[in-house]
This record gives sequence, C-alpha cells and structure tokens, in this order.
Amino acid sequence: MLQNFINFLFDNRKAPHFPIPMKRDRMMKRYGILHFVFGLFFSFVYLFPVISALAASTMTVETSVSLSDNADTPAVNDSTSTITLTFSEPLNSETVAGGAKLFRVKSTGERIEVPCILSFDNNAPMLVMITRPDGTAFEEGEEYKIVISRNIKSSNGMDLGNDVSGYFAINYTFSLGSEGIPELNNGRTFIIVISDIHMGDARTIAGGYSGFERNKEAFVNFMNQIRLAPNVKELVIAGDMLDEWIGPMDSDPLNGMTESAFVDSIAVANQTVIDALNNIITDGQIKVTYIPGNHDMLVTSEDMDRILPGISQARDALGLGAYTPLDRAEIVIEHGHRYELFCAPDPVSNRSITKTDSILPPGFFFTRIVYSSLLDKPATPNPIPGISVNTTDESQYLYSLYWEFWDSTLTNNPVAEGLNDKVIRTGIDGYTEDYAINDLIPYNINGDGPLDVNLYKGMLDTWTERQTINQVPIQFGAREALAEEADLTKGDLSAFDGQAVRQYFHNDASSKRIVVFGHTHAPRIIPSFNNNGQKTIYANSGSWQYLGNPAVPSMTFVVIIPQKTSDSTPEFVTVYQYSQSGEITKLPDQDAITNLEPTACVTYGMSYR
Repeated sequence: MLQNFINFLFDNRKAPHFPIPMKRDRMMKRYGILHFVFGLFFSFVYLFPVISALAASTMTVETSVSLSDNADTPAVNDSTSTITLTFSEPLNSETVAGGAKLFRVKSTGERIEVPCILSFDNNAPMLVMITRPDGTAFEEGEEYKIVISRNIKSSNGMDLGNDVSGYFAINYTFSLGSEGIPELNNGRTFIIVISDIHMGDARTIAGGYSGFERNKEAFVNFMNQIRLAPNVKELVIAGDMLDEWIGPMDSDPLNGMTESAFVDSIAVANQTVIDALNNIITDGQIKVTYIPGNHDMLVTSEDMDRILPGISQARDALGLGAYTPLDRAEIVIEHGHRYELFCAPDPVSNRSITKTDSILPPGFFFTRIVYSSLLDKPATPNPIPGISVNTTDESQYLYSLYWEFWDSTLTNNPVAEGLNDKVIRTGIDGYTEDYAINDLIPYNINGDGPLDVNLYKGMLDTWTERQTINQVPIQFGAREALAEEADLTKGDLSAFDGQAVRQYFHNDASSKRIVVFGHTHAPRIIPSFNNNGQKTIYANSGSWQYLGNPAVPSMTFVVIIPQKTSDSTPEFVTVYQYSQSGEITKLPDQDAITNLEPTACVTYGMSYR
C-alpha cells in the first residue's frame, strides 16, 4: 500500500519540459534515483515495526549444560542427573511433552535416543527439567546430542523459530577410592601424569630450600591412593623427579660424591617416597614410567633402576625422552625441556673444557644464581659491564641478545657476590673448576673488540646442531629461542606451550592429538586443532614443588581417560589438584577429543612385572 502511494506521487507527476533532450534525460534519471531513495526510506519506516514484531515472536532457551554446535568438539560437563532448560517466556504446558530429546553419540557417529522424562511445573513456567526415568545421573564418559523442538510454544504462541541442538560430553566423577568409578567396572584405564617433584638431598631439606619437603607427606599419601585405586592403568613421571640443580652457587652440586652415589643420597633423604613408588611397581598392576627432565638429565637408566627396580623408562637422546602408551598412539608425554635453549641438553658446548660427553646446559648455572639470590636477598643488583656490538654480524648480534638476557636476569635476581668472584662450584658432568658469573656473560675482547664468552662459546651458532642431536622435529632459530627464554623468565609461557602445537599438532609427520608436558610448573589445558582440522589438547601437569606463589597451584596432576568402550566417543583430559588433607579438586581445565580409531580401552588383570 505504501509503495503504491509512492508510485502514485512520482508516476502521475508531469515532468518539467526541457528544450534540450539531453538535459531532460538527465533530470529524468535524477528523478528515478530520487524515487528509489524515497521508496527505500518509506519502506524501511513502514516495515521496521513488522520486522521487530516478527523478531519478538520467537523465544530463546538456555541449557544448564554447556553445548557445542560440532559433534567433533563436544563441550565437557561435570556429572549431572538433571538438564534444565530455561526459556525466555512462560510455556504452554500442553506443548512440552516430547519437545526435547537426548541422544548418545556412538563412535561410529550413530545417534541412539536416551529415554528421558520432561518435567514441567506451573509454578516455574519457564523451566523444563530433563531426567532419566530412574532419576540417576546421565552416564558418564559419553557424548550426547540434545535437540529442543520448535514445537514447544510459549503461553502466547511464541516458538524457538527453529529446533535448537548441541553436543556435550559428561566427564567422569574422578575418584582414587577403592570403590572406583562404577561406569568403568573396575577396569584399568586411567593414565595419571605427574612431574616436577624435585626431590633433593638432605642438604636441601636442612637448608630450607626444598620446595618438595612441604608436600612430601601428601605425595606419599597420593601414591598410596593410586596404588589401591582399581581404575589406574599407568603412572607417568614426566621429568624432574630428582633434582641435581637445586642449591646456591657456593654449594657443591653433588656434595663431593659420584653421580650414582648422589642419586642414592637423594633416595635416602626421600625414602618414604621411594618406598611408595616401589610398592606400586612391585604390585605389578600399574605401569610406572619415568621420563628425564632437565634437573635430572644426568641420572642414568642404571641409577634409576637401582633405586626403583622394575620401573619403565622412556629415553631417546641423551638427557631426554618421550613416552607414548603402547595402546594409545594419539598420546605423547615428555618433560618439554627439549625445546628450551637454556634447559635442553647441550652436547656441543664446553666439550673442550669438560673433556667428557657433557650435556649440562646453561640453565644449570642460571638456577644456581637464582637460588643464591632467593636465599641471600640482596637489595642492590651488581650492574654487568656494557657492550658494543656489530649488528650486521648475526653471531655478534645473537651474543648481544644473550647479554641482554643476563642483564635482565641479574637485575631481577641480584646476588651478593661480585660478578668476577669464582663462587659457582661445579664438580658435575665433567666440570671441575669454580666459575664466576661473568664467565657466562658476553664481553668485548680488549674492551672494544668483538663479543666473546668464556662458557658456552658459540652456543647460539650451534643451536641448530644441538636441536638435531636432541631430535627436535620442527627446528627454530636462535633468535626465537632467545625470545622464548626471555618470555619464560617474565612468566609468559605462551611460546613454550606453543611448542606442543609446533612440534606435534602442526607437524604433518605427527598423528599425536594429546600432548602432555611438565617443566613450567603451570598446570593448564589448551585446546587447538591440527593440520587436518582435528581437535587436539595440550596439557601441563604442573608441579609438586611449593614455590610460595598462591597464584600457581602445586600438587597437581593430569588424568587421561580414554574411550571406555569401542562404542564410546570421547577421550577426556583433566587437571586435578591434591591437597594436604587428601582431597582431590578438579581445576577449571577439562576437555575431550573425539574421532579416534575405535579401540577396546578397558584392560583387566594386567601385570607389568
């Protein structure tokens, strides 16, 4: 009607007479444009109330479970016996019956309807409750699809516009109790990953700088619970179980002992922990695997087997290892120091000094300096000598970046000792001399010559060679490695965490979809996608070392629970925290992957002896 009126105004007007036809044609075009603009404006004014009314005629709904619109990436929820639908409008009770359905998603993609009851209460007319007929919780360890029909209508006739659907998974109610998890029927499926225990010798305990001592008794209790839990299949210790780096600069790293004797002394100082682990190994029901970390990279397989007879060990390059459970090809677990400049084994530098196959990286010296700073707490930093640099030479420029790292480190971690004082004791991995802090810092030869350094000479130039020896799949440059190191010292873990994506998820030669690191002491779960568009999960197991920072929880661990049957879809990854009282709390991080090859995951009556 409005458009007809507009047409009448324009079409029945006499156009003005122009003596020149060209001018008349131009004016007629202008009138056509004006006709269009006015028509669009009046149409909008006329239709806006109609459009608004249509929009207002649909209602919305929210669910008490988180949903995803993709079956391959279901939202993970805790166990529940009730799913609540909250509508934006009071409902017509006669339209509720059959208005929502729940389906279990099988590993084949088939959807099997789950019998449910929909409850509606006139006293709460905007709510619908979905429950199982017997009122029990929905089955854990499964993926579901929920479909809410547009046939549900409000009391004034509104509907949802379209059916609303989404996907979710229900995680297990985790327990290490002797009763186990009912859905697993006492089957052993759990893979528990711990790391960064940092057991030191008696000196670290007496000196008060053992971050583990405070948590030792709780750790033993945790191991005893794992031993008796019927659902645990594997316990993986992802590095830094023992600590040969901890201590101030002026302490003897190995206390004057051989490497093997020092390992034995750590075991004696932590005998309750060693006994608890040996009990698990001796029982033969749970496979226990050790992976080297940077703080225990020098501990040999013979030393480890001597204090923990029968333990499985995952090793590849010297001081490194990565572990994939035998029947879980999608998982890889390692400490993560392989990808860090300061902590990866260095089988190239300082060999002319040690005259051995030494691998101790600069992170060892860095750790001793930082511990001295923490213990002495000097107020004023010792400024390090400045440098001049030839920025056109890549090696020299890298040295300048290395100098900047040490400058920042000593500014933020001042020490009481002079920079030229030979206070860093060694007697480890072929090092026999005492060193000064300045031995680690680049300097100009003769005051204005090229940059050089006494320890780890050429380390940045040989970074590629070092990565090759250390079996790094996707190598990266020294500049990036230095930048990652600087970020780590500032608490920015994004670059390090990103190595899981780079080395595995974006590596076309890798099929891994779950990667677990330790090393950073920061428990977390970060989902991403691989190059095939499949969901992947990076998890960090955190630490059992108390560092006095409430913002970083300790006594944490990762639990991986594979598909419980070949019919089930999700594999869950969750981070938990243990407490001094023995309580287990799920941290906010939990996730799941799907689209795995069907496999019978539940194993009964296994033995690892």
